[in-house]
Amino acid sequence: MKQTVSPWHISISAEAFVAAQFARCGYDVSVQYGANQPEYDLIVVKGEKTLKVSVKGSQTGSWGIAQSYLKNAEYYKAIESWLSHFKKRTVLCLVQFHKISLNELPRMYLVTPSEVAQRLRDSANRRGATILYENRKWSNRAAGAGTIDKIPQTWNFSPERIEQLMDEA
Repeated sequence: MKQTVSPWHISISAEAFVAAQFARCGYDVSVQYGANQPEYDLIVVKGEKTLKVSVKGSQTGSWGIAQSYLKNAEYYKAIESWLSHFKKRTVLCLVQFHKISLNELPRMYLVTPSEVAQRLRDSANRRGATILYENRKWSNRAAGAGTIDKIPQTWNFSPERIEQLMDEA
């Protein structure tokens, strides 16, 4: 039987991995303890450049992004409502533990809220979705039949991606 870890433990683990990877890339990291800010979980700084980072961990191959905003199957409205909660200097770090053994690093992606929103709008053959999939092929019975939703390689966590997002912010 496959054993899963609680969402709380995944959240704590994801945040720790993200903080460690930013530090490993030479960034100063400030991690919040106690009650989290609604928009971000940690702040990374290098010189005069700063980013707020919202960490989203998962062990399922997808991230629930905007489902709490979904009403009457209006996916685009839910996505826009979710997106409106972010300011310019905030990025998301998506952490995936699905099919990762204990001695491996999780897969990590750095992305702007606008990039996530666009990916959600394009999901399921442009029907839209509130869940972001790492790699999903839609079955013949689904709204997105015949399409594949996949995280772009350009979102992979790397020093170059961090610098790109710092410059854009």
